[in-house]
Amino acid sequence: MKVTVVAGNPKPHSRTLAAGTLLAEKLANRPVGAGVDHTIDVIDLGPGLLGWGDEAVNNAVRQVQGSDLVVFASPTFKATYSGLLKLFLDQFEGGTGLQNVVSVPLMLGAGPAHALAPDLTLKPVLAELGGTCALPGLYLRDKTFAEDEALDMYVHRWTPTVNALIDIRITSG
Repeated sequence: MKVTVVAGNPKPHSRTLAAGTLLAEKLANRPVGAGVDHTIDVIDLGPGLLGWGDEAVNNAVRQVQGSDLVVFASPTFKATYSGLLKLFLDQFEGGTGLQNVVSVPLMLGAGPAHALAPDLTLKPVLAELGGTCALPGLYLRDKTFAEDEALDMYVHRWTPTVNALIDIRITSG
C-alpha cells in the first residue's frame, strides 16, 4: 500500500503534518513513527502553486495520484480548509485527478466549533476531484491530537474499510 500525506498548513513541519502522518500510519497498519511513502508539505511548493506547469508541483501531484491512500490534512481557517491546500488541489483535473485514490479529509482546530468542517468543506472537493471518499472526515484539536481517543476510535472503525477499498483498487486496477 502506497501512502501519502498532504499537509496544507502555511507553517512548515506543522502539527497538521504530524497529525496527518500519525493518522496515515495508523490507517495503513504501520508502526507509529515508521512514516509514510510520501509527505507533501504544501508550503514547500512555494510560488509554483500560483501557476501551471511547475515541475515540483507536478511531481507532487503525480505522487498523490500514484498513491493508494492519501490523508489530506489542513488547519481550520474561517471554518474551512486552508487556501494553501486549495491552491494545491486546484492542480488536479476535475472528476479524475484523484481517481482511484482513497482520500481521507483531516482537519485540526482549536475547539469543537468547526468539527463538521472536514465533511462539509474538504470532503466535497476531494470527491469532486474523483477521490474515493468513503470515510467520514476527522476533526481533531490541534494541541491534543496525538492523545485524542477520537483518533484511535476512527482508526479502529475505518481501517477495515481502507483495506477493502485498496484491495478492490489493486485487484481491479
